[in-house]
Amino acid sequence: MKEILLQAVSFCFVIILGYLMKRIGLLSKADGATLSVIIVNITLPATVIVSLANVVVSSTLFFLLAMGILLNIVVILVGSQASRKRSILDRQFQMYSMSGYNIGNFTLPFIQGFYPLAIPFLLMFDIGNSVMLTGGSTLLIDKMIGSKEETTLKKIILTLFKSVPFTAYMGMLLLRSVQIELPIELLGILELIAKANGFLSMFMIGLYLELRLPKQALNLVKEVLFWRYLCGMLLALLFAFVVPLEPLLRIVLVVISLAPMPTFSVINSVKAGMKEETVGFTSSASILISLVLMTIVMLLMV
Repeated sequence: MKEILLQAVSFCFVIILGYLMKRIGLLSKADGATLSVIIVNITLPATVIVSLANVVVSSTLFFLLAMGILLNIVVILVGSQASRKRSILDRQFQMYSMSGYNIGNFTLPFIQGFYPLAIPFLLMFDIGNSVMLTGGSTLLIDKMIGSKEETTLKKIILTLFKSVPFTAYMGMLLLRSVQIELPIELLGILELIAKANGFLSMFMIGLYLELRLPKQALNLVKEVLFWRYLCGMLLALLFAFVVPLEPLLRIVLVVISLAPMPTFSVINSVKAGMKEETVGFTSSASILISLVLMTIVMLLMV
């Protein structure tokens, strides 16, 4: 219990540190974009490779891949119903904000210190999650609101393979399927890089943290967060007490259910026309809420 609280406090400290660096002018939000490039293209792929280096490909891993797609579809459908009386833009915002799970930049660093054996499970879930974030969710949401914009399967696939982490996922999955092992020397170098992922991810979140919200958007944000975390808590209870799962898999799915909004949800909401301030505040609030809920869940499941 002490270790979990210490981890949560450490995460808060790094996030606050990043936020303070921005507030006093030593760094800016633009520096967060630079860190994001480093994380997405260097430290996160290194983490993926190291974590999957010795994994045994099994039906459980493919089950998690499917769950990454299914959970996104479920919450988008709920978001569509919950926002059916709102404007098209507000409906898009609600569905984008409710869908997607921040794995690489938040859930992965959070859980890897306690359950290193759970990391392959998280990463396999994120493959399915990535399929939705990079186009699957947009395709479904466009259908829901009757948009004429076309998101094709070809476009989704091209977007996926432009992502270095996703390419790392696929490469490692292929290598482990045929039981090819990477040289120990290479893994040693990559492990050094991977260790920086947690700190850089939390520090980047601090640089992006937004605590100001236009008053006119307050009700919309409260409703969006209410539905996201209502769905998350119901799914967490389902995985914790109803669905028969092995203990480690249960922990992974419960924690993932309460994960914050991913960056892609922010990007897609802004592309749809929602104001950056509203989306930024929603994302920041989501991170803080998830940090509290995931810490409580970890304490209860120890």
